[in-house]
Parts: sequence; structure tokens; C-alpha cells
Amino acid sequence: MEKEGVRICTGINIGKDIIVNDIKNNYDAICIAIGSGHPRRLNIAGSEFEGIYQAMDFLSAQNRISSGLMPASTNEIVAEGKKVLVIGGGDTGSDCVGTAIRQRAKNVTQIEILPKPPQERMPGNPWPFYSKVLKTSTSHEEGCERFWNISTLRFVGDGRKTRGAEVENVEWETEDGKYIMRPVPGTRRIIETDMVLLALGFEHPVLEGLIAELGLELDSRKNVKVNGSMATKHPKVFAAGDTVSGASLVVNAIASGRRAAKEIDRFLKE
Repeated sequence: MEKEGVRICTGINIGKDIIVNDIKNNYDAICIAIGSGHPRRLNIAGSEFEGIYQAMDFLSAQNRISSGLMPASTNEIVAEGKKVLVIGGGDTGSDCVGTAIRQRAKNVTQIEILPKPPQERMPGNPWPFYSKVLKTSTSHEEGCERFWNISTLRFVGDGRKTRGAEVENVEWETEDGKYIMRPVPGTRRIIETDMVLLALGFEHPVLEGLIAELGLELDSRKNVKVNGSMATKHPKVFAAGDTVSGASLVVNAIASGRRAAKEIDRFLKE
């Protein structure tokens, strides 16, 4: 790509290291492909307690240590000797489980609000749709407890640090074509924990900085709104990938990027 003329600048925060107006003035077309980086949070009582972390903060710190970019002694998010609760049953949650075990956590529990997936594809979930089957990773095989149909109600603590999560079982029913979650009476309980990792996915792109300063229009889910040509309301600003769709699959991002490139090429020619 560099031989073809692409100039790659790393460690650059537009809006901080480069003024957004300079980008607008110096380029004929701009494509925003910053992904969906705003993590989903649990807005419940006790969320302010110490010991509750976003999964990516936990995983990124360990990656920097493993890469030799950061000394282990400076890591403030360590699972060693702790009762770790991972909230979220996806791939990121699995990574949290494995990393916590490798850091010698006392024990690890993973909970998911959705039902336990089947072992094999169901007739209503054919290829090429995303495979909704139970995934057991090597992280899980190293040792953790897993629970499904669990809703987190609040975090409990000693006034400063988290000491547990109050949860309850839920059931899912279909009503007017929509899934409805209903609590199961008499199932409330406390899962003891002194470290919580939130692996709940991402909601929309980070709005502060670039998107806000460009004044781009957002859709109802706070993703960047584009038209059929992948263009925003700004005359020469385009957007692609998770920035437009919200968190999705890599293949979708690739397809979106190709489409945006084609439309930018058309825009420049015209």
C-alpha cells in the first residue's frame, strides 16, 4: 500500500494532534472508519464501585505487557487472587476468562443474559447466517463456571469496592414477534466477586472529538448516518464499517469499505 502511494500515520488523534479543520481543508474526500468504540455499560446501582472494569481495558493492558510495551508492575487491573465475574458470554468474555485464569485468579465465573445456545445449528439458523451454537473455547476449558439466562440487578460493596453482584434468573418469551425478558421469581442471589469485567459489546462510535467537531448527523442508534452513496451530510465526508452499522462482522466491514471506496472514487471523478 505504501509503494502505491498511501501515507500511513500512526499514533495520531485527529482533534487532538491534528485540528479537524486542517483535515477538512487539506483533503478532497474523507472516509471515517473508526469502528464502534463506545462500550456498552450497565447503568445499575453500584456501578461506581472500584473493581469494575471494561473488558477492553483489562485485555489491552495485558496485551501491552505481553508485547513488552508496558511493565507488569504498572498494571492496575490484575485478577491475581481475586474472585472474578465476567458479564457477557461472547468472544471478548471468553478472552477475559482466559486472561484472568492466566493471571491466577482465585476463581472465574461467566454469566450471560441470553439463553444457552444449542450444541448444533437449529433448522431456523441455516448457513450463511451467523451460527448460533454453543462455543466452548480453550479459555473455558482451563476452568470457569458458566451460567446463562442471568440478569445483573446491582453491584454490592463495602462503600468503596465491589464485593458482589445481585443477579436473578430470567426467561425469554416471544410476544408479537419480539423477545420479552421476564424475571423468574425467587431466584435473586448474590455472586461474590471482587473484580467485575464487563464484556457487553459496543454501542456506537466514539462521538467526542472527530465526529462531534465535524457536526455529523447520527441515526437513532448514534451511528454516523450516511446516504446510499456512503456520504454523510458533510459534502466530502464519507463513513464506512462499524462507524455506520454499529458493531458487526469483519466481512461486513470489508464490504462496506469497498463500497465507500467506490463511491469516493466516483465523487472525486465527478
